[in-house]
Amino acid sequence: MDKAVKNTKEYLVIDLAHIIKTIWNRIWVVVIVSILGAAIGFSVASFAITPTYSSSVMLYVNNSSFTVGDLGFSISSSEISAAQSLVKTYSVLLKNRTTLEKVIEATDVSYKWKDLYYMIEASPVDETEIMRVTVTSEDPYEAAKIANGIAKILPQRVSEIVEGSSMEVVDSAVPVTNKVAPNITGYTIVGFILGAVFSLLFFVVIALLDNTVHDEEYILNNYDYPVLAKIPDLLETQSKKYGYYYNKYYKKG
Repeated sequence: MDKAVKNTKEYLVIDLAHIIKTIWNRIWVVVIVSILGAAIGFSVASFAITPTYSSSVMLYVNNSSFTVGDLGFSISSSEISAAQSLVKTYSVLLKNRTTLEKVIEATDVSYKWKDLYYMIEASPVDETEIMRVTVTSEDPYEAAKIANGIAKILPQRVSEIVEGSSMEVVDSAVPVTNKVAPNITGYTIVGFILGAVFSLLFFVVIALLDNTVHDEEYILNNYDYPVLAKIPDLLETQSKKYGYYYNKYYKKG
């Protein structure tokens, strides 16, 4: 008996045709699970996740010479990296505890400075001397209020710390009622894809674990026994000869 089994312990024979047939026969399940996944993704994005809104303020970074202690520095607007360097410096000043606490006091919002830290993003606009500060909140009006509070507090902090530098408001923040997150379309697509992938993987595993003898190829690939005969499927409608006798002598009874 041990000699009859062929290579079962050495490698696994994967019948791609059987896997494809298994999936195709249950493709309707894959479609239903995919649609169900899309519906779950849509529901989570629409009802389970609190939407957030963003509002931005734009500030002009005024480059000039300044001193820190006994060291003097000169930053010219003609230097390409000057604006980005200043924006990075001012971003650090913006997101430190003292500045954020002043913003909270000025805007009268109920946040701790650590919470406000993660709500704020600052970046240069197209490598210019313009700095954009974006605040994201669950309330669009609160986001605009905080952004305008930053536009008021940050220039004061910059002038106090960096001698000879200043900031001017280019564009004030306004409430934007278009939510930035969650992305309902994205969640729906991801849910659809996950449903399809998991259902396909499930049927692939089912096909791989199926050791039923489906045809003579399975015997030839897995055992040393020769195939001497093949029993026809009397229930197969395409078999005219055997189907005729089956219908004639058995189906009537």
